[in-house]
Formats: sequence, C-alpha cells, structure tokens
Amino acid sequence: QVQLVESGGGLVQPGGSLRLSCAASRSIFSISTMGWYRQAPGKQRELVATIARDGRTVYADSVKGRFTISRDNAKNTPYLQMNSLKPEDTAVYYCNVRNYWGDNWGRGTQVTVSS
Repeated sequence: QVQLVESGGGLVQPGGSLRLSCAASRSIFSISTMGWYRQAPGKQRELVATIARDGRTVYADSVKGRFTISRDNAKNTPYLQMNSLKPEDTAVYYCNVRNYWGDNWGRGTQVTVSS
C-alpha cells in the first residue's frame, strides 16, 4: 500500500485561497484516477474533484468554478487549488490515488474557512 501525505491545509478567511498537495511514499503505477475528497463533521466523505489518466476532470457542483485539480505527472500525485473559499468548504480533505490494485488514501489535512 502506498502512503499518501496531504499538505497545504489551514485556517483561511472567507474568499481566501489554499493549495493542497499530496506526496506519495513511492512511485504509483497503473493509475486510473487521482482526486480529492472531503469530510465535514457529522457528514459522509464526499468527492471534491478527480482527474483521470487522460486528463478529464470531474468536480462536485459545489466547487465548480472555484476549485481546480491538477497533477504532477512526474510524481503522479494531485494538487487542488481552492479559491473563493466559503465556510461550507470547511472539512478534512483527503488525497486519493486509484490504481489497478485499489484506492490509496492519505490521512487528511484540515481546511477551516472562518472569519
């Protein structure tokens, strides 16, 4: 199993921006998709954005136009640029890399949007 570590979370005011990164403990092969998920207190984990091997992206409706997913092609890990953050974006954000053998998850990074 590959270990993933997220970074870039923190406390930001509404309207602010953060960029999340994900680092892998070793090379990941046979990747199908990379993505970001989030879980707010008392809620289920939900998809934020994914990027497929061919570059196609999928976004949750709630983040369209504000968040952008991209990837490091050398490291095979995703980034998430988050702009115009809202209090409802507050959650723990998880990096996911899906490959032939299944899902690889990080432990999450806290994003708090508050004034």
